[in-house]
Amino acid sequence: MTIPDSEAERTSLGWALIGAKGIFTPPALILTTAFFGFAGLCREAGISWQESAFMTAVVWALPAKIILLGAITAGVSLPAAALAVALSSMRMMPMVVALMPEMRGPKTRTPTLLFLSHFVAITAWVFAMERFDKVPRDKRTAFFGGFAVTLTALNTVLVALVFNLMGQLPALATGALAFLTPVYFFTSLYGSARDRSGRLALFFGMAALPPAHWLTPGYELLVAGIGGGLAAFVCGAFLDGRARTN
Repeated sequence: MTIPDSEAERTSLGWALIGAKGIFTPPALILTTAFFGFAGLCREAGISWQESAFMTAVVWALPAKIILLGAITAGVSLPAAALAVALSSMRMMPMVVALMPEMRGPKTRTPTLLFLSHFVAITAWVFAMERFDKVPRDKRTAFFGGFAVTLTALNTVLVALVFNLMGQLPALATGALAFLTPVYFFTSLYGSARDRSGRLALFFGMAALPPAHWLTPGYELLVAGIGGGLAAFVCGAFLDGRARTN
């Protein structure tokens, strides 16, 4: 797409401020609401507000932090907890691989990309991929950094404040707040899917999860993901082929 001259001439600071305004979009607000639940989970797990805020800034991805809290509550050893969080965060790797080439400009330095890769999660990834075509390539790091760094800083502060100000929420309310994030993940991934197979994969994966849990307990996510993805690919290709012939 052609970028208007007025947009192309905007400074890096201007694009960073535009990115920062993205924290008021519905996906960012839903994620922020989920962190209220995370603060409640931290209180129940018996960790301090300083540790809660540190986890928000350093781990960032909410599912990985919930896994870490579960490990702390269960008394799991530090190496085992670190391995569980690392395995959970591996799902971010394809997002980083897809996003970095879109973000790299002619003068973008590798340390800048490495720094920004820390903030790649589903909310930031979807936000960037939907809007990068409207941002000049040499300003994309500023745009993404303005959104992702602001969102992370905001939630870090909110977790510290909510931890100290809120009364202890009922477990049902805390879980409901945290559940807003996977709901958003599903709707965002469905909306950003570019072909039929990508949308079908979400439903096929969910349908494959119960039998995968019964057949391979402990590996159900891996099996359901691979099996559902392959089934969605085959079904999508078949449906696309029929549409072309008709």
